[in-house]
Amino acid sequence: MHLEYFHLIDRIVDLNMGEKTITVEAQVPDKSTIFEGHFPGYPLMPGVLLIEAMAQASGWLLIALTRFERMPFLGAVKEAKMRGFVVPGELLTIDVSLVHEGSGFGITSAKVRVDGRLRCGATLTFPQVAFPNADLRGHMLTMAERIGFPQELIPS
Repeated sequence: MHLEYFHLIDRIVDLNMGEKTITVEAQVPDKSTIFEGHFPGYPLMPGVLLIEAMAQASGWLLIALTRFERMPFLGAVKEAKMRGFVVPGELLTIDVSLVHEGSGFGITSAKVRVDGRLRCGATLTFPQVAFPNADLRGHMLTMAERIGFPQELIPS
């Protein structure tokens, strides 16, 4: 098995703490080794990566709501539906809203759109725990700056 690191969120477009929503964008690359096997001559973004993109967007919302005090880890995917294909070069807009937060868990509803058209959606559940170590928290703070996380929400 050969696994590569993947970062699926390019930028935060909107983070609304009052409404507990986030919108992010992700540009699907024109070329990637993932498309060599999925599928030759007919490249499609794998559904599992679309779910991961929704999970990463959800994670940023949950991190914001806990002000970098807790780290969400994907725990469950429910009602995931793929409604259309995503191909190389498309710009994904991912909208996430908080459904529930409490008892150490967060539940989100996420949707991926391309040019306003729904491509997939899911309900995602995340156990949230205190950051297990300073290295992970530091990495997430660095990533937050890279994707345009609102500076006023980043602890100093």
